[in-house]
Amino acid sequence: MGRLDGKVVLVTAAGAGIGRASALALAREGARVIATDVNQGALDGLAGCETRVLNVRDAGAITATFEAVGIPDVLFNCAGFVANGTILDCDEETWAFSLDLNLTAMFRMCRAVLPGMIARGHGNIINMASVAGSIIAAPNRAVYGVTKAGVIGLTKAIAADFVAKGIRCNAVCPGTVDTPSLRQRMEASGDYEAARAAFLARQPTGRMATAEEIAALVVYLASDESSFTTGVAHVIDGGWSNT
Repeated sequence: MGRLDGKVVLVTAAGAGIGRASALALAREGARVIATDVNQGALDGLAGCETRVLNVRDAGAITATFEAVGIPDVLFNCAGFVANGTILDCDEETWAFSLDLNLTAMFRMCRAVLPGMIARGHGNIINMASVAGSIIAAPNRAVYGVTKAGVIGLTKAIAADFVAKGIRCNAVCPGTVDTPSLRQRMEASGDYEAARAAFLARQPTGRMATAEEIAALVVYLASDESSFTTGVAHVIDGGWSNT
């Protein structure tokens, strides 16, 4: 038997990185996984998962998705964007986009599923946050850190408001994870090796996390093994925030 047998889990940003690794790990543990992404092509090859295009910035698309698939037992909000730079590098367009995708989209998704979860008497929401924000300050991550601090605040608010209704809500707070998104940012820096060395230098373990390591935490939080855990920002950063 799988740890998630009988559970329905919807994952956003399942096309790559942590979202993809999590969708596959959840499916291996027996969940019916509805893997969503804004890019249909990115969803190819997700063995054991149902796939569906979803733009989490589109409120109408969110409504249509849950009308089609129903309210899941577990929602994993994984979609996000890392904007580089200080507050002085962040124009209003980048600020608005980052807030909308990283925080407001989670607000939309949570509002869409909570009434059904409450009516059913149980539900589980997992939000992707980061150690960069309210846990530690990371250089050149101004708007990203603001949005991820907001995600932790949203997570704690939902947990506090609906714990008596059978709802759990937790946040996952990774450090540096070796994903396609990170590799793209290192390439965009103009000096891939120097950028990689800088990321590694801040890791006490001397390495980055794998997406699969983060996915293992997501599986735990999705399972009944974590049934007494809610309102927590779960740090998984290889000791970065402890230095």
